[in-house]
Amino acid sequence: MEHNLQHFYIPEEQSIYLLSHKDAAKLKAWIKLCIRQLERLGYREIELIGKGAFGFVFAGRTSGGTELVFKFSRINLPQHVQDKLEEESYLQSLLNHPQIPRVIDFVRVGKQAILVMTRAPGLDLDIYGLREGRLSPQLILKLAAQLADMLHYLRNMTDGSGLARPVVHGDIKPSNLVFDPDSESVQLIDWGSSVFAQLDANHQFMSSNVMDLMSSDLQNTNAKLGDIYFIGDEQLNGGLSSPRFDEQGTAATLYALASGQGCRFGRKVITPQSLGLPVEFARVLAAMMDDDAGLRLRAGNYFLKQMDRMRHIVALNTEGDPHPMIPVWVSERHRDIDTVVYSSRKSFLRQQSPDMTLMDVEDEQLDKYYKNYLQGMGETEKAFVAAVSRLGRYPIVGGLAVKWHSDGVRIESAFSLHDPAMKRSFHQAVNNMVNLARGVYRQGTFKAVMYNARDTIHLDRRSPDEPFTVPKRFAIPYLVTPVPQDDKPERMHSYFEDGRDPDEHLVLPDRIMNAIEALDRIHHTGCIIFEVLPQNLKIHNYYRLLDASQEAEFEALLNEILAAVGEIRGLGICGYMKLPYKDPRHFDHIDQLPEKYSPRNPRGEGVVARG
Repeated sequence: MEHNLQHFYIPEEQSIYLLSHKDAAKLKAWIKLCIRQLERLGYREIELIGKGAFGFVFAGRTSGGTELVFKFSRINLPQHVQDKLEEESYLQSLLNHPQIPRVIDFVRVGKQAILVMTRAPGLDLDIYGLREGRLSPQLILKLAAQLADMLHYLRNMTDGSGLARPVVHGDIKPSNLVFDPDSESVQLIDWGSSVFAQLDANHQFMSSNVMDLMSSDLQNTNAKLGDIYFIGDEQLNGGLSSPRFDEQGTAATLYALASGQGCRFGRKVITPQSLGLPVEFARVLAAMMDDDAGLRLRAGNYFLKQMDRMRHIVALNTEGDPHPMIPVWVSERHRDIDTVVYSSRKSFLRQQSPDMTLMDVEDEQLDKYYKNYLQGMGETEKAFVAAVSRLGRYPIVGGLAVKWHSDGVRIESAFSLHDPAMKRSFHQAVNNMVNLARGVYRQGTFKAVMYNARDTIHLDRRSPDEPFTVPKRFAIPYLVTPVPQDDKPERMHSYFEDGRDPDEHLVLPDRIMNAIEALDRIHHTGCIIFEVLPQNLKIHNYYRLLDASQEAEFEALLNEILAAVGEIRGLGICGYMKLPYKDPRHFDHIDQLPEKYSPRNPRGEGVVARG
């Protein structure tokens, strides 16, 4: 059951506020230990700058002021997985390119391996894209040219004797590209998925020596998985490693940055040709991600051969500030929020049986992102779920209900953004989500809530047989916001709009359900989610009262819910969401957005639009 609960979060890096007290304490202690180890080695100004499935990354300075990066493997991983950090160090140390960080050292402190390298200036393009929204066509061309240069370098690598030995990075994506806004240059980081290519760019075996071919494993790939949001089908399905893998990562990355998405899957609805890019470049990008393998191959060749010329195309950014297709409330003040997206009613999005060829792959990323969540969905369904997930990267709270019918899509929502500086980017992300929903042709209901993990209530017990006990000091937080005068009570949304969720299996006690039913009659918006594990209960919540005259009753009912927590039996998850109004927005289905290109004449007005 605990394993199954992984399905209920849209996969993103888990907030420390969702960890149990014990696990959070362990994590903080381990980070402090890493910092102390680096300080003993003579480094200073040390800070945690990233973490992933396999390790943690710190930054610091030498006594002379040089900025360095320190990559630690997670010590709780199997030894053969920890050893991959040394393999990464070796391969990266062979590379000598101005846009690839240089390896300084690989050291072991006790059982802990540490990779030391130069620090790339700037911030990664995933974070930059979240802050800025869709990148301008001109910047996309600059990034594309730099990536093409790096791909040329990697596929032309040779060994000490001058024989060709191409290198595959294997995980090109926005978060692995560090961008310096001043110079508009990027560096390619995180070489943990890198390998020597088994095939060349023409899919021929790398060695022409018969004895080498006989001694090589030509049946099994040496490739590592990379991020399934960006890698191509050949890499995902276990093909022999090739420089073509990185072409797929490059195309997906450029598409994601140009469209303001977090993956490649939306390409059939939000096409590269709809993004205001130059015509030639947009068509090449689309062809590089096409379903036809031969077309992908030819497009990759064209990209590498012509990008040096295309980098000089003048591409104007004609997109203004977008208007959100569904309502968004933007706070005038920034508020620290650790947004978590919880989704339900998504099983209907799966259209096929799991791919059994992937079930035995032992990879942390596959387990996190694919087996437990996206497997069995079509590309557009994956893109929609990823778009909802991306909303959780912003400091927001709120909820979403999407209902597909034969005549289109109805969307009810309530989003509160708590950083006005991210307004433009968030509006683009919301519109992407709506347009991707319009491209899904199936009938059903999808729901998601976004809550602040900092407000999650954690309760522990020693065994599943013991009841949970709520300390008297605990309370469910809420805000009070006066409702506009023209709002009518009959437009209130209900917790019980769509009946019981088929994806949830926890049955709450009558006392809690009675309190929720009473809350439903009070005008408010919010959610409450009970996540019951054998030794831990998490009560995720977000509440905004819209009728201040009923605050006393509202607070009493929230307290009644906590008082009845000890009556919860069983394991699983159960949640209820209430939107402020019953006011759905209707949208027609679409196959894809109309074509829109950057003007051929830079002095002309507007963009070239078709369709």
